[in-house]
Amino acid sequence: MLSKIQPVINEPVKGYAPNSPEKIALKAALKAAKANEVDIPMYIGGKEIRTNNKKPIHPPHEIAHTLGYYHKGDASHAKAAVEAALAAKENWENISLENRAAIFLKAADLLANKYRYEMNAATMLGQSKNCFQAEIDSACELIDFLRFNVQFMYEMYNQQPLSGAGMWNRVEYRALEGFILAVTPFNFTAIGGNLPTSAAMLGNTVVWKCANTQIYSANVMMKILKEAGLPDGVINLIFVDGATVGDVCLNHPMLAGIHFTGSTGTFNHMWKTIANNIEIYKSYPRIVGETGGKDFVMIHSSANADAAATTLARGAFEYQGQKCSAASRAYIPSNLADEILRKLTSQIQSFKMGTTEDFSNFINAVIDEKSFDNIAKYIDAAKKSDKAKIIVGGNYDKSKGYFIEPTVIQTTDAAYVSMCEEIFGPVLTVYVYPENEFEKAMKTLDETSPYALTGAIIAQDRNAVELALRKLRHSAGNFYINDKPTGAVVGQQPFGGGRKSGTNDKAGSILNLYRWVSARTIKETFDPPMDYKYPFLSEA
Repeated sequence: MLSKIQPVINEPVKGYAPNSPEKIALKAALKAAKANEVDIPMYIGGKEIRTNNKKPIHPPHEIAHTLGYYHKGDASHAKAAVEAALAAKENWENISLENRAAIFLKAADLLANKYRYEMNAATMLGQSKNCFQAEIDSACELIDFLRFNVQFMYEMYNQQPLSGAGMWNRVEYRALEGFILAVTPFNFTAIGGNLPTSAAMLGNTVVWKCANTQIYSANVMMKILKEAGLPDGVINLIFVDGATVGDVCLNHPMLAGIHFTGSTGTFNHMWKTIANNIEIYKSYPRIVGETGGKDFVMIHSSANADAAATTLARGAFEYQGQKCSAASRAYIPSNLADEILRKLTSQIQSFKMGTTEDFSNFINAVIDEKSFDNIAKYIDAAKKSDKAKIIVGGNYDKSKGYFIEPTVIQTTDAAYVSMCEEIFGPVLTVYVYPENEFEKAMKTLDETSPYALTGAIIAQDRNAVELALRKLRHSAGNFYINDKPTGAVVGQQPFGGGRKSGTNDKAGSILNLYRWVSARTIKETFDPPMDYKYPFLSEA
């Protein structure tokens, strides 16, 4: 029996009320971060690697300010990271479960206390999240991932088979044979921390390629892991472009798995490359991915209009809609459309937009110029379309930062482009359907998008809820009843979707951890037979 650990509870979310200790501490951390330009190396085999190719980091909401520089790598650094991971493998997988667990539990405690405000400040400045969005992400969710995954690991290892008389059966949960490639996105610091650590705590070694727009907070994560005692080479953080990393890692015979969050196109390309290379690998690589979404809110004619409007305001526009779970399309019944849209417009018009350092701002900047230009393209198209109109928002400005107003597009065409394509920004498209055509609207919803990540039903009629649960069974991997389709909590709502939204391996649950082990069944017989003959061979 393994040693016992304390039952885990979710990290409490701090409120940042006026003059609260946490608000004072966070503002001090923001001030300190802005006053100090950091020099961020890659971390390969425990060494800090610097190159002659330094790239600046600017807050998306204040592009004139420089937070620091990171050292961009190339193929040689990707190869070195793979070699470091493989070199560290034998020692790391032979370290006891308890000692591996202790490292990540200590990291969680460091993040909850010593580094909480430094990490939140890094996320606020580097990724333009307001203080609440940073708190629930880079502090609480990441702490929860670290602690709950340790608990899930213990639960998994304690799952053992029955043993008959005279024998002992057991299962060993081995690390995968090779290295893991973790590819993480800009939008959640917690994902950046979880994808490499969830695989590592099970004895795997990792090459971590984070998005360039998340390097500022990823550096804080590596600082925490090193202080927590993570051995050299277990997690190797590199700043190399995706195509180069893919070329090095996906063509290596010791690739054991990929832990990915990012675009559907990139994931499809990785899957195809692995399939084409299948003969070269020592083992079949595990492929775990969470990709795109076109998340929906289906509103029934019995819905409460205030609840529906708030669901859309929060679900679509928190963190500028840059969540893979953000509400991006809504289906509104004709009997409630005017009231819901009026109340939604009123809420949006009350939003303040600006820098993250001003805590009264609900809306901040989108992540970079490429994203800004892409989102603006959809807004401009709606302004010119005879099938759509903008009912609130629609303006944007990148002179000082990448600011896009929260925008609601109303369309008369349920197949209009912004009802179908992932935009990943503060744009919500709504379609008004006849109130007596609820089932037809759900059929349209189910057939409109290739994605199936999150969705919500807003209704007071329980029969409508039951019908939506049945008709939209495969439309979302995370389904919400009378709530926004965002905000999954580790240990409470395991996260992931199907169809083109990913492999649905449910981050924040034991299901994900099973993907990073290869079980070995061991049977020991205490009194082995001394003759091949069975009783049935005798006639008398």
